[in-house]
Amino acid sequence: MTVRVVGPHQFSPQTAQTPGMERLTAIDEETGSKNLWAGVVTLEPGARSGAHHHGECESVIYVLSGRIRLRFGEKLEETAEAGPGDFIFVPPNVVHQEINVSDSEGIDSIVVRDSLENIVINVDLPDSVIDES
Repeated sequence: MTVRVVGPHQFSPQTAQTPGMERLTAIDEETGSKNLWAGVVTLEPGARSGAHHHGECESVIYVLSGRIRLRFGEKLEETAEAGPGDFIFVPPNVVHQEINVSDSEGIDSIVVRDSLENIVINVDLPDSVIDES
């Protein structure tokens, strides 16, 4: 086992996705990790993800740029907002949705999960729930 540096040109889009956002894998078992998945996630201006959760994984989101509104709960009834420099902790099995509150600036973030696999379970909720702000 050795130290690995993974540059942006090596990030892989071959990972689970959710409509409205793009995930790229940086660290997983291919890079030698035994317990973590890490990658970058982007949301275009005005984008909102579909509702989803990450199973038994704990997730940490570090916001690099942009302002994100995170809706969460069974019917996305709760809300939190974060901006550059903020960390967001998402417990296991918590249904959530990311929303880019800006129509002009994208969101870039780093995500780390305590699983080798990027577990993503997309959840079907009525459009009236998904489209609320």
